[in-house]
Amino acid sequence: MSIILDPWFYAAAVPAVIILGLAKGGFTGVGIAATPLLALYLPPLEAAALLLPVLISQDLISLYVYRRHWDGENLKIMLPGALVGMALAWWTASIVSDDAVRIIVGSVGLIFVLNMALRPDLHVTKHSRPAGLFWGAVSGFTSFMTQGGGPPFQVYVLPQRLPKLVFVGTTTIFFAIINALKIGPYLALGNFTTADIGTSIALLPLAAVANLGGIWLVKHMPTELFYRLAYILLFGVSVALLIQGGSHLLLR
Repeated sequence: MSIILDPWFYAAAVPAVIILGLAKGGFTGVGIAATPLLALYLPPLEAAALLLPVLISQDLISLYVYRRHWDGENLKIMLPGALVGMALAWWTASIVSDDAVRIIVGSVGLIFVLNMALRPDLHVTKHSRPAGLFWGAVSGFTSFMTQGGGPPFQVYVLPQRLPKLVFVGTTTIFFAIINALKIGPYLALGNFTTADIGTSIALLPLAAVANLGGIWLVKHMPTELFYRLAYILLFGVSVALLIQGGSHLLLR
């Protein structure tokens, strides 16, 4: 089985895998930067497909670690919406530009963080099925297109102020299911190549180490600091996506 040998690819791939490890360990917002990094070298959907085996391997580790910490009601509400969003993304994969998706995701994340900063007393006190279905659909759509489902998911779940490990465990299960369901559509779209699969396998040891590092950090970090960093990461990634997507569209 062949692998990609270009050192420029690994200059983007190694940071991307480390970022994914931190994200799967619990720092969800930062994971959205991984596919744009690889998209500097590969077409975005192919980059997303190459990262999928890495994501699934990290999902398995995180599922074991957080298997007792999750909120079933959030999953029950959001997963049906996510399936609709993924189906829409599959249908429109050749129509919607990657830059448009980046701008949408960045805008959602930025508006959410600014709203929370300006109105710190605004919190979701109970589950809302319409809101959960909507944000689940947006998360499923953006996850399929760019592995960027974190910010929409956080818009609905972060304000609930779940216990830290419950928040991370719920995130883990939600995206583990989504990632498993991507395999068939990605194969149908022809985004996997032999070299990509071989390269994904070669990156798995680094992925496991990065994931365990993220899990250790989350478990040893005070809850308030964890949530503060989650909002900061979401803000930074949202701004970066807006800049990246907007600059690409302006240069066309």
